[in-house]
Amino acid sequence: MTRFRCTVPQATDGRVAPMRSLLSLLAAAALAVPAAAAHADQPTAFGKIPCAAQSDGTRFCQGSVSTRVASFDGQPLDANVALPKTDGPAPLILVLHGYGGSKKPFDAHEAPWLPTAHELALRGYAVLNVSDRGFGDSCGSLASRTLPDCATGWIHLLDTRFEVRDFQYLAGLLVDQGLALPTQIGAIGESYGGGSSIMLATLKDRIMLPDGSLAPWTSPNATPMAIAAATPTIPWSDLISSLTPNGRWLDYTVPQPAENYTPRGELKLSFVQGLYLIGNTSGYYSPPGVDHESDLTTWNAITNAGEPTDTPAYDDLIRIFLHYHGAQYVLDGEAVPNSETPAPMLLSNGFTDDLFPPAETLRFATLVKKLFPSTPMKLMYFDYGHMRGQNKSADTDRLRARVNAWIDHYVMGKGAAAKQDVTVLTQTCPSTAKSRGPFTAPNWAALHPGQKILRSKAAQTVTSSGGDANVSKTFDPVLGGGACATTTTASEPGTASYLFPKAKRKGYTMIGSPTIYAKIAINGQFPLLAGRLFDVAPDGTQTLVARNVFRPADGATSLVWQLNANAWHFAKGHRPRLEIL
Repeated sequence: MTRFRCTVPQATDGRVAPMRSLLSLLAAAALAVPAAAAHADQPTAFGKIPCAAQSDGTRFCQGSVSTRVASFDGQPLDANVALPKTDGPAPLILVLHGYGGSKKPFDAHEAPWLPTAHELALRGYAVLNVSDRGFGDSCGSLASRTLPDCATGWIHLLDTRFEVRDFQYLAGLLVDQGLALPTQIGAIGESYGGGSSIMLATLKDRIMLPDGSLAPWTSPNATPMAIAAATPTIPWSDLISSLTPNGRWLDYTVPQPAENYTPRGELKLSFVQGLYLIGNTSGYYSPPGVDHESDLTTWNAITNAGEPTDTPAYDDLIRIFLHYHGAQYVLDGEAVPNSETPAPMLLSNGFTDDLFPPAETLRFATLVKKLFPSTPMKLMYFDYGHMRGQNKSADTDRLRARVNAWIDHYVMGKGAAAKQDVTVLTQTCPSTAKSRGPFTAPNWAALHPGQKILRSKAAQTVTSSGGDANVSKTFDPVLGGGACATTTTASEPGTASYLFPKAKRKGYTMIGSPTIYAKIAINGQFPLLAGRLFDVAPDGTQTLVARNVFRPADGATSLVWQLNANAWHFAKGHRPRLEIL
């Protein structure tokens, strides 16, 4: 039996916060002075980076290799700081960059849906934008890899004990300097930076020590510090599940310990190889065999070795990722004992993002609401993010407005609290088509009150060599044709196919995770299933709507499995088709 949830296409009004004016008025009287002169003595951020007044009164402190700041362990970090017009400590925003990236200039967006440092400074924030260790001029670029300070300055893949602690330590330095407030700190980021911000919010007022234990977060001068709010966008909450999914979590259940890696998942080869190459060309990897818990080259060889994955080396890799690279495992206590509620979070992933799909924040939010139900949370999903994400400007503008409103309320203390709900916009094709929605409900389950069910009793056979290589190439998440790519519905040998009836009248909108219930019989070793849900048009062309993999247990005779979530309208005459291969 194949089932997916759907809802009627009734949109609710979006709640888009009005943008504050960015215009500063200068007095024209004879005794008036330029805004830049309002600060008699400009600060020097960290005592090393000179700050320059801008024409609108904000200040920008542009870091360089020569002004790098020593982190808690001496690692030199290249940082920019922006300051508001007013003197004295200000609420602080940490802007966290993506993998292979580095700090951004004053007026550059880290992502289209995140505000610039300049925009934040105009709204009264201090801003810290650091090149993560091993990237940019934090020992990533060859020119910045000075000795002896960069001898071990390699990438730790956002290890909570290293990169995340770097951000906490530098924020503490700004507090001690009187430039930032210690408990009014926000973390915003995308992708790799989304992973940083979700971990910072989960730790909230704690740091992780080298032995993996937690301790209170204080500045170098012992001032208690805390994250007030975060807006992780297109993040992971668990690198194990995002890079090697096993398809085991169901979005109507509370995640269970070890569920994401028992049994072992399937490596997202296109993504992992691409990411490895990006880091190796733009950053600094540890030489193989030198740093066991940050040895990306050896890790890459272990995961590329394929089956079997129940080996001591793979088990050790799971241990490292569980303890030091996943906010989910800090939250639920698998990595380290935890009884503390996280900071308020606005969480968002993209429906067409095959690297970090919606499950990464849906799963995390489900755990938060189970363990710490009073934690303020807001979720938003639409067609954006990595690779296949279309990133339509109207949609990313909507998210940026919500990011601004979230941090203004929880960090700055201004504006009304946003409703704690879930909002989605549909994926639409072609790329010029406006997204449908927004659809908003109090929680994820309430977005899909109805179901479309297809029952099929006939047995079908799936083989390991099944499928059409050209179809797979078209829908490859990295090198394929994108979110609106199409193929024909020609038969693919060795696959199972299930065709739903045609949509009638005005069609219907599917919101949620297509769910598959099946009886199975397995022959052979290392079984793995891949699923694709298509929209089949009247002319026979098909567009990919959802996908995921599932790792059955050896000897399993049944399964319950969900494809990645999406919001998609099946127009009149169109029909869903499920393919399993």
